[in-house]
Amino acid sequence: MRPSRPAPCALAFLAALAIAPLPSAAQTAAAQAAASRTAASETAAAQTAPQATYGPELQGFEYPFPVERFALPSQGQELAMAYMDVAPERPNGRTVVLLHGKNFCAATWEGTIRALLAAGYRVIAPDQIGFCRSSKPQRYQFSFHQLAANTNALLKARGIERATVVGHSMGGMLAARYALAYPGAVERLVLVNPLGLEDWGAKGVPYASIDETYRTELRTSFESIKAYQQKFYYAGGWKPDYDRWAGMLAGMYAGPGREAVAWSQALTSDLIYTQPVVHEFGRIRTPTLLLIGMKDRTAPGANRAPPEITAGLGDYPVLARAAAQAIPGARLTAFPDLGHAPQIEAPDVFHGALLEGIGRGG
Repeated sequence: MRPSRPAPCALAFLAALAIAPLPSAAQTAAAQAAASRTAASETAAAQTAPQATYGPELQGFEYPFPVERFALPSQGQELAMAYMDVAPERPNGRTVVLLHGKNFCAATWEGTIRALLAAGYRVIAPDQIGFCRSSKPQRYQFSFHQLAANTNALLKARGIERATVVGHSMGGMLAARYALAYPGAVERLVLVNPLGLEDWGAKGVPYASIDETYRTELRTSFESIKAYQQKFYYAGGWKPDYDRWAGMLAGMYAGPGREAVAWSQALTSDLIYTQPVVHEFGRIRTPTLLLIGMKDRTAPGANRAPPEITAGLGDYPVLARAAAQAIPGARLTAFPDLGHAPQIEAPDVFHGALLEGIGRGG
């Protein structure tokens, strides 16, 4: 039987091997070193990728200061509101209350708490009911009025009658509602890239049912959290420091209470869409400071809207200036190069502006 001949392409390949120069020792070493670096980099990335899982009340995640729990009978249920109450070494006699956003927790305020403590402020940073370390009731009528009442009850229990209230993201909507509901209890109002500077429903963003949102929330992962925040919060950028906070959220979704976490997040997504506060800005009488990262493009529900509507949403430079005009006597401090979370992205710049702003007038 006649032996088979190699195909023309195989002959060409063999000929190429015959004439190709062998790599030098230096080239071989360089290639091996590059491969080693790549493997080491991939291994390090795998080792540092957020893999932790946390309980439904963020059990297992370490907060920067001791966490206490405020027993809160609410809507026929015995709930618990987690909070940090941190005293400075040299008190100036004033208190600052920090209200977190929907995709944040009280722990996310760590840098801000330290800056305020150094300036002599007592700081209280709660986790709202439905979030982070606090109770996640399956049935609860979430409203900004209710969350404001919960916060007021906590502050009264801690002996605080009047404080500066700082709200970030969703916490900005809550802070505005708090100032409207309890004007005598707020000496200064600070809104840090608040949600609710526009009414998404009025602008044409379709409503999503709680059941629909719940199904979406169940698909949440570290990768989806990072992708969303990178696109809308940080103008496409990302720093390793942000992994901690994305991992904090992802760990709850990956943990044993993922259904309770997803359900609470679905309920509070409904809250944000259905209870705009922007139409009441003209009624705020508290001295107000807006601290706004101008690269922010956050617009919850924008993915549900037609492209022609989505294009006009989350324009924080326009929204911030409109809010400053609508709130009587408000001051706007803009951070041109920062996004949705300036306190995380550029803490020194942010804290300088915050301390200067709340220090005015004593």
